[in-house]
Amino acid sequence: MRVLIVDDEPLIRWALAETLEVAGHEVKETGRARDTVDALAGGYAPDLVLLDFRLPDSDDLNLLRSIRRLSPASEVVMMTAFGTSGMIAEAEQLGAFCVLTKPVDMATLPTLVTKARLGRRADSSRTAR
Repeated sequence: MRVLIVDDEPLIRWALAETLEVAGHEVKETGRARDTVDALAGGYAPDLVLLDFRLPDSDDLNLLRSIRRLSPASEVVMMTAFGTSGMIAEAEQLGAFCVLTKPVDMATLPTLVTKARLGRRADSSRTAR
């Protein structure tokens, strides 16, 4: 599975990438919203995006909206240390599979990634009928 990790903290990106690569996933990383939008607009199509809620060049859920528009087949898992119930509800309403609280539990991450991708496939098959 192709996974795009979007987080402005290099150490967090590294830890997530290492965990997912060991689990057999292909990983690409970006640290800014602009780089993420450029990659998606340029044709990169990840199966899953792990998206940090707060980036220096993006406010609130605007990047999630852009990802849903540019790559509608990609599942999105939000990550945040600043989650509120309102933010979580809005992220899910915008199509996020779920919102993880940081620090992310690396032991359960590969299973969550697989569940998120299977969830998107199930949604796609239901709407295709």
